[in-house]
Amino acid sequence: MEEKYEGVAIGIDLGTTYSCVGVWHEQNDRVEIIHNDQGNRTTPSCVAFTNSQRLIGDAAKNQAATNPSNTIFDTKRLIGRKYSDSIVQKDCLLWPFKVIAGTNDKPTIVVNYKGEEKRFVAEEISSVILSKMREIAEAFLQTPVKNAVISVPAYFNDSQRRATKDAGAIAGLNVMQIINEPTAAALAYGLQKRANCVDKRNIFIFDLGGGTFDVSILTVKNNVFEVKATAGDTHLGGQDFDNIMVDHFVKEFRNKYKEDISENSKALRRLRTACEKAKRTLSYDTDATIELDAIYKGIDFCSSITRAKFEEMNMNLFEKCMNTVNICLADAKMDKNSVDDVVLVGGSSRIPKVRQLLQEVFKGKELCKSINPDEAVAYGAVVQAALLSEGSKNVPNLVLRDVTPLSFGVSELGNLMSVMIPRNTSIPVTVEKTKTYYECYDYYNKYSVTVKVYQGERITAYDNKLLGLFNFSVPPIKGQLTPRGHLIHLSFSIDVDGILNVSAKEETSGYKKGIAMTNQYCRLSTQEIARMIQEAEIFKAQDMEFKKKVTAINALDDYLHNARKLMKDDGVGSKLTPVDKEKINSAMIKGESLIDGNQQEDMSVFVDLLKELESIFESSKNKINKGYSDEESDWVLVDDFLVISFD
Repeated sequence: MEEKYEGVAIGIDLGTTYSCVGVWHEQNDRVEIIHNDQGNRTTPSCVAFTNSQRLIGDAAKNQAATNPSNTIFDTKRLIGRKYSDSIVQKDCLLWPFKVIAGTNDKPTIVVNYKGEEKRFVAEEISSVILSKMREIAEAFLQTPVKNAVISVPAYFNDSQRRATKDAGAIAGLNVMQIINEPTAAALAYGLQKRANCVDKRNIFIFDLGGGTFDVSILTVKNNVFEVKATAGDTHLGGQDFDNIMVDHFVKEFRNKYKEDISENSKALRRLRTACEKAKRTLSYDTDATIELDAIYKGIDFCSSITRAKFEEMNMNLFEKCMNTVNICLADAKMDKNSVDDVVLVGGSSRIPKVRQLLQEVFKGKELCKSINPDEAVAYGAVVQAALLSEGSKNVPNLVLRDVTPLSFGVSELGNLMSVMIPRNTSIPVTVEKTKTYYECYDYYNKYSVTVKVYQGERITAYDNKLLGLFNFSVPPIKGQLTPRGHLIHLSFSIDVDGILNVSAKEETSGYKKGIAMTNQYCRLSTQEIARMIQEAEIFKAQDMEFKKKVTAINALDDYLHNARKLMKDDGVGSKLTPVDKEKINSAMIKGESLIDGNQQEDMSVFVDLLKELESIFESSKNKINKGYSDEESDWVLVDDFLVISFD
């Protein structure tokens, strides 16, 4: 029985390039995908730091070309990984921002914020994006939001899933469940199209997003969604297609102008934005143009690319996607003809060549394009959030049965991978096995053995992902020397989030080690999470202060604009005494100087000056009104737009 949570719950698709949030609409009994403050239903997964403020989403992306080294994106490709990971090292060469090795080889992003160097791990940046999603939902619902279901790629490993939950905790969210993206998309498709289907249908989800690629096969019958197999690549998506195109135009620029722009971060950022736009254009047109004025050393760059050239450059990646499709079908032991629906999810699934190749794999079957590929994952996450929330009503009675994408196991003698839980095992699951460990030390009255836990499909344990390890020390029977070789009872359990817990027990003595992995690599400690939560609150307070300051500056600027107009009006200006005129002009000059300056002063300076101007005008108004009736007074104008209060 799934645990129910009190209060409203939201569903979040935390994407590599764009994120999306939604909620279950009680009155209309449907999912509501929420638009942000710019009116967009998806928000760029982008965070920027400037000398005055922190920007999130559209605002961050819009200034990326002028502030590339402090504009952070693609953090989903860093989360849960080590800095020494070859994938991270390759990505670092493409990013304009600086990434260094932090504590325990954790990738750490270095930025300049308000003139100071700041360092952030991927979980912190992801938490900022999650906080933005939460704020979007709260603005729509007009109520605080605490609970959320967050989607992750199906092929995320244990470390990446735990790191995503940590990011949610830093954002102040109670992450009710981590849901696989293709599974969420299947929920969306099933709810919209096949929710009440009695006959069993096999649905193939093809999810090619901005940075990750997943495929899953599910069977749907009587509102039961059961995942049969899943496969994918956590480092394959639209960003990779962009990278190949950027590299192509960098070489073209070098050959044409004998200049190398690869070391200029601003030029590369502008080129990348243009390439992303061209890629989108090629989804509906046969060619696209790149036009960039003064991209480097005053050189204007103009070029074009055809759809055929784009497909040729990326064919290896497209074929890699199709190979993954075949692997998933084989794992599910399902024939292509048995698949009833092939559903497209993710923005990159719009690429015509991808659709053509996929249709060829399924022997000409018509692809399902009925759901919005950008919103499908968030839609499914919302449905799952509603199912887990006590307050949600009229939610379809759906049952979700997911699988683990990768095998879990321990290393045996000879560095072999001993699989405890094979991939594509239904979760949640608990598996118990007895293992004989010979790699222990003989001591008088005690012995010690190290249990190493891995995740992956390689035969050699060291080639897989080391999730963690723990030392197991047991005092034997008093007065006896412990021989080498012991039976250790291991228990592996995977929860609904796909997160692993491990415990061990020595058979003879009954000694237990109930802690899971005491040395979980790439995992934040409780103390670190607490510190990041506190820092997130500080950043939020700073953002609010900056917003209030901007509001105060704008209010003062509006007041000065209207005051200048009023002072030019002979009907008002002529009635002011020379002393009052001098006071008003002096205050206006001071205000204009403040606004035209660097605006480094505290918000109170702008608020106080606005109040001073209001006071001067109010005093002058009272003096004049003593000699005039209300019908004769022009100070009605003042009441309309000069008496301004600031909260």
